[in-house]
Amino acid sequence: MRTDQTSGEHIMKFSMGTPPIDIYAIADTGSDLLWTKCQPCFLCYKSKHALFDRRKSSTFRNITCGARECRLVAERKPANYPPNYCSEDHEKPCVYHYSYADESYSEGLLVKETITMASTTGVVVAVEDIIVGCGIKNDVGHNSATRNEMGMIGFGRGPLSFVSQIAPYVGGNRFSHCLVPASTDPIIESKIYFGNGSEVLGEGVVSTPLVDTKEFSNNYIVIAEGITVGNEFVSFNSSKETMDKKYKMVVDSGTPLSIVPRHIFDPVITLVRKMVDPKLEPIVVFEEEINLTRLCLNSTTIPEEPKVTIHFEGGGKLQLMTDQLFYNEPEYDNRVCFAMVYKDVEDVTSDNYGFFGGHFQGNLLVGFDMDKKVASFKPTNCLNF
Repeated sequence: MRTDQTSGEHIMKFSMGTPPIDIYAIADTGSDLLWTKCQPCFLCYKSKHALFDRRKSSTFRNITCGARECRLVAERKPANYPPNYCSEDHEKPCVYHYSYADESYSEGLLVKETITMASTTGVVVAVEDIIVGCGIKNDVGHNSATRNEMGMIGFGRGPLSFVSQIAPYVGGNRFSHCLVPASTDPIIESKIYFGNGSEVLGEGVVSTPLVDTKEFSNNYIVIAEGITVGNEFVSFNSSKETMDKKYKMVVDSGTPLSIVPRHIFDPVITLVRKMVDPKLEPIVVFEEEINLTRLCLNSTTIPEEPKVTIHFEGGGKLQLMTDQLFYNEPEYDNRVCFAMVYKDVEDVTSDNYGFFGGHFQGNLLVGFDMDKKVASFKPTNCLNF
């Protein structure tokens, strides 16, 4: 996987179809569908890469309305989907509509195809009959400006996830990734491991239980109790009278920034501002166009302070370095910003939910074991891993 310097997304290359065609997709632990733009496309954003032409692949297979796999997208249908579309004819092609928190979406045909990847040892591995979305109407929001991707590959917990689909062939429903920092030369790739050999082991591992929730059933959810900035602790637990005050974080590589509610953002940013060099002119910036509030510094380099530690349920403490906490804002030549932000996203963020984003995961070996229901984090030099 390579890091897109503009969007901060991690772009994964693999091949699809027979003969194999290269696909470049955003690697996303926050969703569970693998989809790419397909010809003929009725509404597709511009990209540097050609669309996948299903008519030229000998291994392309339609999934029909009556197929068991179509039930996996029963609740994800297009807005203009006729209620009796499938009941009229079970041989009609299965259709889907997937939408995301940033208003991006994909709509098209649910199909089966052969996926081919190169392993870390150089061996080429092909897996047949993987369920994918063949998108004929697509938009990836702000990410489309880079034109470096053709779709998304979901590594979430759901049955459509690429991880779930290949689990029987790789020795278990688990995987890990080691993301290089966002500022790394884009030529240097991040690594991802599936099944046997993907375990996060050894000294320095911080583990915490994966939590099941109705709101984010296909996501990797952990409970974060608080954060220490310097020597000051800020509790993440909600101050409101709710049935569940525990604060849950979605560990999501597809969301570069860590998004938190206002009651967490304000005290954390106050502490960070106190601890950075005042010569860096720390300022809280509100960007109305994307409804985002963040702290930025007048600098071209990452500051050396503060040190930050995330406290997980079960006693695990994960220390984050400043190259994980701050990133260079690509739209400005002299701006460095803190990677924890406040963004009011309807139905996504609340007093009890937030996101542990991709920047925070740089130089961490992050593993998810769905059989044991555990998430693990290990500080690692991902450049040499």
